[in-house]
Amino acid sequence: MTSSEQTEAFALTSSRQFPNWLAEQKCSLAFTTYQAGKLFLIGLKPEGRLSIFERTLERCMGLHIAGADLWVTSLHQIWRFRNVVKSGEDYQGHDRLYAPRMSWVTGDLDVHDIALDAEGRLVFVNTLFSCLATLDEKASFRPLWRPSFISKLAAEDRCHLNGLAMKDGKPAYVTAVSRSDVADGWRDHRQDGGVAIDVQSGEIIMQGLSMPHSPRVYRGKLWLLNSGAGEFGAVDLDAGRFEPVAFCPGYLRGLSFIDHYAIVAHSLPRVNKTFSGLGLDAALASKNTAPRCGLTVIDLETGDAVHWVRIEGIVNELYDVAVLPKVTSPALIGFKSDEIRRVISVGE
Repeated sequence: MTSSEQTEAFALTSSRQFPNWLAEQKCSLAFTTYQAGKLFLIGLKPEGRLSIFERTLERCMGLHIAGADLWVTSLHQIWRFRNVVKSGEDYQGHDRLYAPRMSWVTGDLDVHDIALDAEGRLVFVNTLFSCLATLDEKASFRPLWRPSFISKLAAEDRCHLNGLAMKDGKPAYVTAVSRSDVADGWRDHRQDGGVAIDVQSGEIIMQGLSMPHSPRVYRGKLWLLNSGAGEFGAVDLDAGRFEPVAFCPGYLRGLSFIDHYAIVAHSLPRVNKTFSGLGLDAALASKNTAPRCGLTVIDLETGDAVHWVRIEGIVNELYDVAVLPKVTSPALIGFKSDEIRRVISVGE
């Protein structure tokens, strides 16, 4: 398939008031699709219509926004992009232009969620080795922590560790699809073997989840996606109970927040053994609806889905979504574009 054919096959539509919501919140959104190898940026054009910008990054997944920096994982590298547009200026109508500044070659670790700790150190979920890790100048990675039920570091994706929540600048909680300690053992526990783990104590604080992803601490609560059931909700840490807030029509991965809203990314479930037989199938049938790929904006105060973005065509799976605060129309320099030669900034 040619590049032009792929562009024609991609379609993005939104609820009528979604552009107004972006304007009211003074933000833009970034989201990744590892299936299509694309990083998308959604903002607004001067006339108020959606601005959609995309770049190719092979198997891009985890996103993290830190000030002027945008961090993103790819097949065998972790990239740091930095905004080069000064405040009050613009670049071809964009008030934020991310340029690649550094990358680290990690090898194919199947890196999922990423974040910066209080000291500016990158922490990432090394799913292949079932651990949390950081970058290392002399090696592919340096392990920081692993679940107590993982007996050794091995390139076996034993429990499918995937999600990371930070609190007070430290790794606080992680999610895993199972507690398996054998190679690829997580696939046997997709329906209800998922767990959330307290990183500091090592204790399992929530179990019985279905392929959980994207834990996040926001406004004093631990939120996560019970992906295999299509549920977004919070964990009652005292009772060890997951409390669903809203159902989204798809397999959920990717969660971000702004004000009293959550932005949830959802995908079409793959037609294979990994995604078949999940509670999501019955939930979709009971609501007489089909799965969708896209984003849903949920009001945390009511649990209502107040806005939506629907994606069709070559993109059918998303992984992560991040809010770009105080950004109207973001763009990113590609590696094959002529801009990468011409956009030069001077350090201060």
